[in-house]
Amino acid sequence: MNLDALIPDYVRSFQAYVPSRPDHLLMQEYGTSVLHRLNNNENPLGPPAAAVRVIAAFPPERAAIYPSGDSYDLREALGRRFGISPDCFLVGNGSCEVISSVIKAFCQAGDNIVTADKTFAVYEWVAEFSGIEARLVPLRDYAFDPQGMLDRIDRHTKILFVCNPNNPTGSYWSRQVLIDFLEKVGDDRIVVLDEAYREYVEDPEYPNAIRLMERFPNLVLFRTFSKMYALAGLRSGYLVGTDTVVDVVRRTSVAYSVNVQAQQAALAALSDDREHIAATCALVKQEKAQLCRVCDDLGLETVGGEGNYLMIRTPINDMLMYRRLMKRGMMVRTMTGFRFPGWIRVTLRERWVMESFAGVLKEEVGAIRASRSTTP
Repeated sequence: MNLDALIPDYVRSFQAYVPSRPDHLLMQEYGTSVLHRLNNNENPLGPPAAAVRVIAAFPPERAAIYPSGDSYDLREALGRRFGISPDCFLVGNGSCEVISSVIKAFCQAGDNIVTADKTFAVYEWVAEFSGIEARLVPLRDYAFDPQGMLDRIDRHTKILFVCNPNNPTGSYWSRQVLIDFLEKVGDDRIVVLDEAYREYVEDPEYPNAIRLMERFPNLVLFRTFSKMYALAGLRSGYLVGTDTVVDVVRRTSVAYSVNVQAQQAALAALSDDREHIAATCALVKQEKAQLCRVCDDLGLETVGGEGNYLMIRTPINDMLMYRRLMKRGMMVRTMTGFRFPGWIRVTLRERWVMESFAGVLKEEVGAIRASRSTTP
């Protein structure tokens, strides 16, 4: 079989994403009896109480029945929550699926997308393995650069992706910056605002983007139940747009991709989220401030606007730092893949875990500096 003859050039040149191995295997490899996950921006508080009850009470016989093919009840609830038509929502198997659906809906060979060079990589990946050019604009002061993105637009540009707040830097556009950008982009291309971490932003200047869709019908939003709502294991996210735009995207989406339990848990989470969001934001705010103080004392640079994570510049190669921390039971995210070599990203968790991490970080940084001072 001549497999190479069947593979398009853009697939042949693309490197597959390699996820980390299961925790028990990593623990064996690194010789640790405990492993704290500070790598995937998961919520340590778990899902809202109503969602927990729904998950615990899930009847096994429902596993034999197909879910709602278009997440009907969940879309109805989202419509009520935000005061718009349920037809303005498309629910997917995590936000990654709706990213793919948008690119498939609007892009063809010869088109391009525009996004940042140091952001959530899936926009770039999905475009490139679909044969679509991804134009990457450098961040400015760790934030998306509006003018830089506008400068990369040409007649083949179909979609502009803005991560707001940005993963991994936590920077975000205010309402006015977003409006100015949308006015300059015009209405002949799609602007996607990825709001995966929107619930962590308390600034009143953060845009209520759903209210801007009537004025800018080319605006599309991505949101998720994985981060704040702690349903990452069930994979549920959604897209918001005008009913006209969503109708086009729905043609490229996969029906039945969101399982029954995910739909029910997300629906329950929406009904019981006020105290959960407040508690999570309070934890993140407190632990981010504390970890920043630890890093300041160690002379380590940090970057972390909004979101449940903090970037830390390491005194050695980020992969070497990762290995040292793994041996101590602390799993962080290396940032070379985000084009931030020499940085790690740390998910903020409950106090006792962060105190353990801070202790380990102090010891490892001290050992690294001590070894340098004794090296001839």
